[in-house]
Amino acid sequence: MASPKASVIISVYNRFDFLQLVLAGLETQTEKDFEVIISDDGSNEAFVAQLTALRQSSPLKITHNWHPDAGFLKNRILNASIRLAQGQQLLFLDGDCIPHPAFVAEHLAHGGLGRCLAGRRIDISARLTVQLTPELVRQGILQSPAIMLGQLADFLRQRTFHFMNGFYVTNPLLRRYFNRKERGLLGANFSVMKSDFEAINGFDERYTAPTFGEDSDIDFRLRLNGIKIVPVLNISVAYHCHHKLLPRPEISKALYEQVVRDGVAFTPYGLIQKSPF
Repeated sequence: MASPKASVIISVYNRFDFLQLVLAGLETQTEKDFEVIISDDGSNEAFVAQLTALRQSSPLKITHNWHPDAGFLKNRILNASIRLAQGQQLLFLDGDCIPHPAFVAEHLAHGGLGRCLAGRRIDISARLTVQLTPELVRQGILQSPAIMLGQLADFLRQRTFHFMNGFYVTNPLLRRYFNRKERGLLGANFSVMKSDFEAINGFDERYTAPTFGEDSDIDFRLRLNGIKIVPVLNISVAYHCHHKLLPRPEISKALYEQVVRDGVAFTPYGLIQKSPF
């Protein structure tokens, strides 16, 4: 069988309720030629059982890539998922970020060798998050004017954040305007060609805290290797489900600062392990 155009790699840990919504969003994609790899950093037995049942009835081609829970080893399981990926373009989503129906199509349309696409997300309110069901997502509720108006009201009450990121625009002039500034990579919504990612040896597995490893480090090393970070605000749209903020310890800051000082794009602690740590 021919390889898919893209591999959508979804980072998850336990929140099956959110993952259901993300997968429902992927079912509505205008571009259908992609596979889904659930990159699971050690979710519990209940999550695994629920996902196994969902895979049996889902129209999506889903691979569940799991390893035992041994702390925050997201980069390790992401690298393992990249090894499994059959698509030439890798699309990264967090397991609480619901993709707009044009998400895959837009990444494929704007991506290519030498380009890393950096999308963003709207942080939807708790009020909307608890109302969502997979069926409502399939029906396009997140794109409805009434829902966006409600999110504007929540934004004014400081319950929705990054409101403008929730608008999907097709007008070329508006697209250029919204993306006129250089922006950094956000690990929850970005894509890169697999060969370009392999050239920097993927994610650095020394990062074991949710701070720099899947964002700033990747952004820095891709740029070092000549990859252009291309912003796709209001083009690649994702809706981030509300949840309590996770702690973001600073333990990885010193490591990132050392990577910057070294100025080497290829990490020996990534897809191909050349050095123990």
